[in-house]
Amino acid sequence: MAESSQRLRIGIIGAGEVTQIIHLPTLCQLSHLYDITAICDLSKKNAEHCAAKYHIPKATTDPKDIFNSADVDIVFISVSDEFHEPYAIAALEAQKNVFIEKPITLSMQSAQRIIDAEKKSQGRVWVGYMRRHSRTFTEAFKRELESIPKILYARSRDFSGPNGKFTSQSGTFPVKNTDFPPLAGEERNKRVDALLKEAFGQEPTPEQVKYARFLGSLGSHDLSLMRESLGFPEDVTAVTVNEPFYSAIFKCRNKSGAKDPFFVTYESGIDGVPEFDAHLAVYGENKRVTIFYDSPYIKTQKPVMVRVQEVNEAGEVQTREIISTFEDAFASEFQDMHDCLVNGKEIKTSAEDAINELKLYDLMYAKYAESSK
Repeated sequence: MAESSQRLRIGIIGAGEVTQIIHLPTLCQLSHLYDITAICDLSKKNAEHCAAKYHIPKATTDPKDIFNSADVDIVFISVSDEFHEPYAIAALEAQKNVFIEKPITLSMQSAQRIIDAEKKSQGRVWVGYMRRHSRTFTEAFKRELESIPKILYARSRDFSGPNGKFTSQSGTFPVKNTDFPPLAGEERNKRVDALLKEAFGQEPTPEQVKYARFLGSLGSHDLSLMRESLGFPEDVTAVTVNEPFYSAIFKCRNKSGAKDPFFVTYESGIDGVPEFDAHLAVYGENKRVTIFYDSPYIKTQKPVMVRVQEVNEAGEVQTREIISTFEDAFASEFQDMHDCLVNGKEIKTSAEDAINELKLYDLMYAKYAESSK
């Protein structure tokens, strides 16, 4: 393991869009904190492209080269969800720290196996929920939220638009090579099938598969942010599944005062309109607080912003907009991760935190099954 005075050395598994457009450029800008020493991908061309572009010493197609490298302190796992568990466990068994791009995995049992492996390892697990590390969230939004005596209602929305429109115009010029091993697709399908069968307790329907995949991808950002802001829901009172759009109503409870209940509407989906409409809005009697996020895939993304609408002491309607930082959420997240790993601080987005997402998914799956009868 690296000493606190050293830059942490990263080995990346997965050279896809997220790695090429977000992780690599951001980590290179944080060269005072990190050194990327190796990159791995099933596509040899993808791995070699990234190695050449970002001056990474080693490119490989074998994840074991990352796990077994003496030049790696943190294994970055940025691959399909079904490979998160085996790669995380292998890295932990090699006594490495692990960054897992969200979701942690697709079933409760799988997440628990990762947690069990972490307990036996010197390594620690960090799950990539970057929105929760934005300074505008941790400072402005949470501060303004605390000043609402009683929450009456909240809304979580994420209509992200077509990702391809943003990634193709990101200015990072990602490549998509397909020189994969002949049996790679078959192995991937087997792993997905096994995980989702474990998650649902039976062979899932095509609709359930799409639902699980959606919650694990776009949904995990919003539900994780909601959990930290409002607490874990007491109940899932309703869900709708109309692929590619999904919604739910959660029953939550105020943390102070009489601890009265309130409800949260969750709405999300992907259409063909390239507008990124993502926010969490919280309503009190005399105050509304909303945090807005933009697509992380474009250089010209708007900074994370909080809007406060309230009735002031003079009885006037007042609107304030707050930006705590112009730094993007990924840069903030990776700085927080370095601080936690080198200084032994508590990890907010840990594996034990992330398993709560899967608990919530299970409640949503159960409500969907109930409503489908």
